[in-house]
Amino acid sequence: MRRLWLIFAQTVTVGLAILFVVSTLKPEWLGKRPPAGSSVVALQESAVAAVPAIAATSFRDAAKKALPSVVHIFTSQKIKARRNPLFDDPVFRHFFGDSAEGEGPRTSGLGSGVIVSQNGYILTNFHVVEAADQIEIALSDGRNLNARVVGSDPESDLAVLQITEQNGKELVLPAITLGKMENVVVGDVTLAIGNPFGVGQTVTMGIISALGRSHLGINTFENFIQTDAAINPGNSGGALVDSQGNLIGINTAIYSRSGGSLGIGFAIPISIARNVMEQIIQSGSVTRGWIGVEAQEISIDLAESFGLPDTNGALIAGVLRGSPADAGGIKPGDILLAVDGTAVKDPQGMLDLIASQKPGETVAFKLRRQNNVLETTVRIGKRAPQRRERD
Repeated sequence: MRRLWLIFAQTVTVGLAILFVVSTLKPEWLGKRPPAGSSVVALQESAVAAVPAIAATSFRDAAKKALPSVVHIFTSQKIKARRNPLFDDPVFRHFFGDSAEGEGPRTSGLGSGVIVSQNGYILTNFHVVEAADQIEIALSDGRNLNARVVGSDPESDLAVLQITEQNGKELVLPAITLGKMENVVVGDVTLAIGNPFGVGQTVTMGIISALGRSHLGINTFENFIQTDAAINPGNSGGALVDSQGNLIGINTAIYSRSGGSLGIGFAIPISIARNVMEQIIQSGSVTRGWIGVEAQEISIDLAESFGLPDTNGALIAGVLRGSPADAGGIKPGDILLAVDGTAVKDPQGMLDLIASQKPGETVAFKLRRQNNVLETTVRIGKRAPQRRERD
């Protein structure tokens, strides 16, 4: 009897040991799952197996839709040469005539543009057509047409061209479809179309890397789309389109020390480009608000010295005498907190908010003066057009 009891006890012991090992190392053999929350940290796991997203194998439809609307822009400019005093001599001009002076050498440039209207309006960068006295547009179907500058806005680096009619014939132009910025988010697929290095029409692909890029020192007013789609010299003024072929930006600049693409390109959002374009077509220029102040960013050190709760706002470093700000009671040392109910984050944000106001309107301003928060109103003035300085 004792022997049977020992055999039974040993069998139970071995069985319990096997059960312990299996439940610890291979719980699925027993039809069990590890208890939820068994991790050393709280993790969020999907309840069901994720269905893999079906990635597009080709963006041919988007490219086919947008390519005909992107044009090559060829510009030329006459170089101002030093005039020879002999051309002012009547005897010299009598024998050689006015033609002896000649046309002089010319410089040429290239870029890209986007047809945005069947009426022949083209959006491009200001720096593409700056100072050009002759502009030729090459369409994707092989036609070469002349164009004129309708107007430009150096502070946003945008210009509007219009193709002129050829021999009285009505032009049929492929206008691009405009996208909506509210539908654009970081991570969206994007295509950049242009004429890099003059090699011909080219399409590159990437994603939206960031939105609202500013403080780059490229333009006065900055609110760029950042993309890693390859953008190179000659792409300027070309189209940045979404995966459906809709225009979401005008390619403008690259971040590069070598002159080639490093995967950081910037485009002007279509919302801004459209607003500038419509103002130029309507009035020939862009009208922006102005109050006559010089602003400074609030650093952490400044915030501590002023006893401020945070670094939001713009420190008014100077006020132009007789300006709208001066008339509204704004003083140097004030901190501008809000314009027309919209919070001011920094000097660039202040500039954008004021520029968006309509000249002649009276707008509410919220200020911090020492330890007090004040409300005042300012009658917005008109910002004078400024020509961008270029090397």
